Formats: sequence, structure tokens, C-alpha cells
Amino acid sequence: MSAPELAITIPAASETLDEILARHRKESRDLVATVTSLKKSATKGEKRKKKEVHAKCEQMERDLKARHESELAVANNTGSHDIPNTKDGHVTEEELEDEISPDKLLEQLALDVSTPADPEPAPREQQQPQKKGPKKNRQKDRLARKKAAIDQMTAEAALEAEKIPDLRKIELENIKALTDKLGLIQYDIVPDGHCLFAALSDQLRLRHNITTSVTELRRKAAAHIRGDPGTFAPFLFDEATLGLRDLNAYCAELENTAIWGGDMEILALSKEYDCPVSVVMSGRARLQMNDAGNRPELWLAYYKHSYGLGEHYNSLRDKAEMVEKEE
Repeated sequence: MSAPELAITIPAASETLDEILARHRKESRDLVATVTSLKKSATKGEKRKKKEVHAKCEQMERDLKARHESELAVANNTGSHDIPNTKDGHVTEEELEDEISPDKLLEQLALDVSTPADPEPAPREQQQPQKKGPKKNRQKDRLARKKAAIDQMTAEAALEAEKIPDLRKIELENIKALTDKLGLIQYDIVPDGHCLFAALSDQLRLRHNITTSVTELRRKAAAHIRGDPGTFAPFLFDEATLGLRDLNAYCAELENTAIWGGDMEILALSKEYDCPVSVVMSGRARLQMNDAGNRPELWLAYYKHSYGLGEHYNSLRDKAEMVEKEE
């Protein structure tokens, strides 16, 4: 699933420690807003999606924590004399305690409890003032500052999260409106990397009376692509290398792994089965492959924001047929 991206600030070489710590606090707030939005997208009853969202949130927390620790370590090693509140250009122990890392903040948010202050010592007879008193007061002050910072960041993150649109909700509503107009209803396919081929298998069974498996569809798509490199090679452009991937290597991966299918595989199978294939999606016109096909049209729905693993395809069945079966 696509989710709101966390904005990452590239640290400037001239940043002072105060600027680094301020940026860390802002990035922690942004992370909380992002995590809040992701958790909103995991609705009740979707255990798989909740698990995926929580795993993604934990990874984002770990990544941000690691980067913050690395930047503080660099600041220690390269500190300048104009950095305030440091000793010899190094971060003091008290400053590190005051810094609120993403995992500490999110742990506080998850528990939803305040950090308890140290209890007052029980009065004793003839108790004399001790030198440890001022140190305990400083500890209480630090705890109070942390709690105040957490409360402020929580409130700011909640406000920012409210401004983030619920892309999953928007996408589902748009696709439902489109399928209602077409007299179609969505049939859920397991989001496991094979979803495109499983959705096409469902469509072939319903509209062509053909029973086939995901493995067979992968094999047929790969064979068709190998047989027509002039048509399909442009689909294999690699933005990282600015070149084309090896077509035979890609086809071997398509046949033997759970690599996701897309437009290229839809086009190949639409020609293999001599039929149009239409894909309904949110915010874009319906995509139709091989409109010159002679056999009954197959219908799919494409999702970009609604599933935790990312892009997904469902099968679209005729609503009238589904109503008759229910009756």
C-alpha cells in the first residue's frame, strides 16, 4: 500500500547542535503524523492489513532512529566551538536525555500513559538535607520537559494527520461509483503477488468458461512476451540504468517467482486469449487492452492505495449474476 511519504530533511554541513535537535523533533512529529494516517487506513477486521501497517510503521521508526543517532554521532565528532550547550563540541549526557527520539515518542503514544514522576521520599525523623536533592530536582525537570514536549508533538501530529486525505477511502469510493455505473461488482482476490493472474483466472472461468491456474497464466504470458520482443521490450525500460532489462531473464522471473504482473502481462494475455481486457481505476479513464479481440471482454479493478502491500488487482463480476446467486 502506498502511504503518505515521510519528508526527510537533508542535513546541512553547517548545522549547529541546536538546529540538529530541532530538526529531529520536527521529523519525529512528521513521523507521528504519517504513522497516525497509516493506522487510520487499517480498518477494523482487516488483520492482514493491520499487521502490514504496524510492520511498516516499526520499520519507519527504526530508520528514523538510526539516522538521528548517526547524525548526533557525527555532530560529536565534528562539533564546532559556536555550538551552544556542549562541552568541547560534544553532546552532553543531559542533552541526549532531553532529546526525544521517534521510538520514545511513539512508545509514549502507544502506551498513552504519562511518565510517572519520582515519588516523594517518606518523611523521616531527624532527616537531614542531602546533596542528592538538587540532582533529583533536575531529573524531575527533565521528565517534565519531556512530557511537555511529547504532549505538544502529539497535539501537532494529530492536527497534521487530520489534514492528510484518506487516499484509501477516496479510491474505494471512486471505484465503487465506476463499477456501479458499469453494472459490475468487485470480487476480492488475495493480495499475495499473484493477484493479477488470480483475477484473470476468475474472469476466464466466468466469461470464457476456461479453467486455468496462476502458474499456467504466468507461463503463457512469458511465452507470448518471448515470441513478440518488438512489442514488449519497451515495457522493460529500467529507470535506474536507463537501459532495457534482458527480456529472457525477465520472462524466467515471471514464470518462476511471485513477481507482480502489470500492463505488459495484461496485454500479452489479452492477445493470447483473443479478448479485450478493461481495467477500472480511480482518477483515470478506463484502460482497455486489445480492443480488437473477438472473445468476451474481461474486467479488472486496479488499486494503488487500498492494500498494505501496494498495487493490487481484483476481479469484476456482473452484478446481476451475483444478485441471482444470492437469491
